[in-house]
Amino acid sequence: MEAIISVIIFAAVMILIMTEKVHRTTAALTGAVLLMLTHILTVKQAIGYIDFNTIGVLLGMMIFVAIVKKSGLFEYVAIKTAKKSGGNPWRIMVLFMIITAILSAFLDNVTTVLLIGPMTITVTRMLDLDPVPFLITQALASNIGGTATLIGDPPNIMIGSAAGLGFMDFINNDGLAIVLIFFAVIFALRFKYGGDRLGGNKEAISKMMMMDEKKAIEDPVLLTKSLVMIALVVLGFILHQFLGLESSTIALTAAVVMMLIGKQDIDKIIADIEWPTLLFFIGLFIIVGGMVETGIINILAKAIISFSQGHTVMLMLILLWASALLSSILDNIPFVATLIPLIIALGNDGMDIAPLWWAISLGACLGGNGTLIGASANVVISGISNRYGHPISFKDFTKVGFPIMLLTMVICSVYLVVRYGGII
Repeated sequence: MEAIISVIIFAAVMILIMTEKVHRTTAALTGAVLLMLTHILTVKQAIGYIDFNTIGVLLGMMIFVAIVKKSGLFEYVAIKTAKKSGGNPWRIMVLFMIITAILSAFLDNVTTVLLIGPMTITVTRMLDLDPVPFLITQALASNIGGTATLIGDPPNIMIGSAAGLGFMDFINNDGLAIVLIFFAVIFALRFKYGGDRLGGNKEAISKMMMMDEKKAIEDPVLLTKSLVMIALVVLGFILHQFLGLESSTIALTAAVVMMLIGKQDIDKIIADIEWPTLLFFIGLFIIVGGMVETGIINILAKAIISFSQGHTVMLMLILLWASALLSSILDNIPFVATLIPLIIALGNDGMDIAPLWWAISLGACLGGNGTLIGASANVVISGISNRYGHPISFKDFTKVGFPIMLLTMVICSVYLVVRYGGII
């Protein structure tokens, strides 16, 4: 009975989020409270299902970005980028996607969109453009870029740890697929946003081209401190496993250091934090935790594996698509955590499980592009957009993201079969 209740609560929350009858944060927290009221989870169990590493990264980087923003760095980069593109909206979109994808491979994708999002808002304001298409495509790019490396997305970190895979293993196995996918996505998006489809104000472009980006720097001293700290944060995220530190520790350390050396009004900085986004993630972690507690996630994982009847290539493709589709609506962390021991058990029984790790990695990470709640980066970018008065609806994101997700899965299917199915 508890399993049924947990599924009903999850489904109800998803319907509320998709229909936007109530704010997604309200829906998620309501679902979390209902799980405790129905005794499916105790308060202690609910807290145990919250991924505080993710929350720590979000909180730390939100504080960090809020302080860095005061230097004028984002405005400087935004003007410079827009001028390099000649003010062409499509070129700006592609340029920001490339920057986002590359950064997401070496930072976590949430940190990347927290850095790139404010720059995008600045550019689109200058050129009198709707920022929503730019922000949606950056979320897609961050999830694609993050899939390429060990540290880009949490499922990869989990897989690498369980399977003993290193940074270069992910580059060698996921990297080629991600390069192919990125170019295919750019090509597909051109049909939607290329040409004059993004609009563009010639007068605004002319004014922007005459702007001096150096005048955007409001605090040169803070800028210098910010650039040094950004470099250290990037290095910290790349080396955090070798240092024996969680990524949240790196983010929170960066936030604390910037609070100490930035000399900003802390009350204003704290007010800049996306609290609705943080609370949404807390609620969502608890809701998915209810499904883990009642065994629903485990049942799904076992059903997926048994459906293949031990055929490696079939199982590889089933895991790819199931991971992608489920990661569009579920948090991929508990799902991947459930699959890992099952796959290890198959390896102990003599199955070649190496291809299965890459199927899960590609499916779980890229599946996040399917809907607004499919990945942390999507929710964060939506929060940034909403703060600046440009809400991204579940429907608007899904109309762009879901077809892109399906395209990437088709490419991944071909790639996996060709590379690991014995064709070459």
